[in-house]
Amino acid sequence: MTAFYTLIAEERRLQRRGLWRAGGYAAVVAIASVVLLGLSGWFITAAAVAGLAGTIAAQGFNYMLPSAGIRLLAILRTAGRYGERLASHDAAFGALARIRPALFLGLARGPSDHALALTQGEATARIVQDVNVVEAQFVRLSAVPGMIVAVASGLVLCALGGWRPAVALALCVAGLLAFATLLARRLEAAGREVQRATGALKEAFAGLADAAAELRCYGVETQAMAAVDANSRRLAEAQRAQACAVGWFEFIQAVALGMAGLATLLLAAPSGAPIAALCALAAVMTIDGAGPVLRSLAQRSAVREATARLDDLLPDAVEQGDAIACIGDPSLDLRGTHLPAGTRAALVGASGTGKTTLVESLLGLRSVEPGTAFIDGRDVARIPLSTRRATFGWAPQDAALLAGTIRDTLALGDPLTDDAAMWAVLNDVALADVVGALSDGLDSWIGEHGVRLSGGERRRLALARAYLVPAPWLLLDEPTEGLDAATERRVAERLSARLARTGQGLVMVSHRPAMVALCDRQLAIAPELVATAALPIDAAGRAGWYGRE
Repeated sequence: MTAFYTLIAEERRLQRRGLWRAGGYAAVVAIASVVLLGLSGWFITAAAVAGLAGTIAAQGFNYMLPSAGIRLLAILRTAGRYGERLASHDAAFGALARIRPALFLGLARGPSDHALALTQGEATARIVQDVNVVEAQFVRLSAVPGMIVAVASGLVLCALGGWRPAVALALCVAGLLAFATLLARRLEAAGREVQRATGALKEAFAGLADAAAELRCYGVETQAMAAVDANSRRLAEAQRAQACAVGWFEFIQAVALGMAGLATLLLAAPSGAPIAALCALAAVMTIDGAGPVLRSLAQRSAVREATARLDDLLPDAVEQGDAIACIGDPSLDLRGTHLPAGTRAALVGASGTGKTTLVESLLGLRSVEPGTAFIDGRDVARIPLSTRRATFGWAPQDAALLAGTIRDTLALGDPLTDDAAMWAVLNDVALADVVGALSDGLDSWIGEHGVRLSGGERRRLALARAYLVPAPWLLLDEPTEGLDAATERRVAERLSARLARTGQGLVMVSHRPAMVALCDRQLAIAPELVATAALPIDAAGRAGWYGRE
């Protein structure tokens, strides 16, 4: 059983009471619907026969009791449908409240290569669109008990006209289900393509939306629109094919409904017109009661594709390690170079040599080969992600910010921090004056990806967030790239003072001399090296480029 099927099975177990209630209500709806229509057919026909028989027969016919029964059954059917929808949706929403966070957590905790392979649009399509399909199927779990009770009720009523009408109804139901199952297999591709095309459209749109400014600048909006239009047409074609598939299911149900009604009417005719009408209409409603199951079969291929895509978010292989805690101030070993606690080390080298990759591998954002790095003598490949990430406060090269306020962004570093600590780190990154000038201060909205801030302000806010992380080491990736010299100098001076005050260690990627000068060790990274070359600080000026010693 795959990871997502296990998750769904667990949610079905947790929601079993709600699902049982939904099934019970569905049974009430099925009985009430079949008996209601059968009784109505009998009542109308019997009343007509009594009327044709003359005044005395018409006056002797009991209209009140069947009328009361019909109204009672109508009330039960309405109440049952309301109860079924309430119970089934309550169970589905309760399950979804845990399924979506579990999917996101699985994506975050899974192998880093797997997570990086998913684009934002594709991940959104899976967590939203594919989960919606699974939700609809979850709601339809009451369809099977409803159909079973409908068939049982229809057979009982048809048996009033003899065994032949009952057998005819049973054969119609069996034939309908068999043909629908075969049809579902033949039309498997249509539903799957809808889910894939939806993901492709959202992926294309999200990628182009992020590059909207560049598209306008270079005048390629038309090409971008064509790419989105191609994916949109693919989705429309897939939806058209799926609609045709659903139409076939409705067609075979209509054929089965007509055959069942006509067959039971003819076979029950010897028992009298009222009984024949009862059997015919009961048979019709029995076939109608199989409708939810047919709709589930029509959506089966879409559900299977959605389940497969969601299961891909919960890989079986999750990065694990020995459950150890980071105690005290740990030392680091990076590619053979030992860095005692509190060391300030700069990762230097030409662009593209793997400095950022090394930093991200320490955090588990990329896969790491055994022996690449050690924390307190323990290979990071064997240390749990939670321990590795608790060891470092990280400021990434791209300064990714979530939509929200400045306070929201800083709280990611330490959710328990107070305003004083936030203002302190903002001052350490030379951003306190900027934030203080905003009308809402810490509660100022920075927009999606921090678009209301300049590039340098976004980078410094990400740096302040890293400062708030209660970790023994800072991992800073190009923390002052894009800053003017005066601002960079203030940031560097305050970083040096902060490190002296906190005793934290520093591993920094930088090409800026002012930042490299803060470090007492330089680790030169070259693409062909298995290990780095540790250069003393006074050797930096003599190294023309970073390579083998």
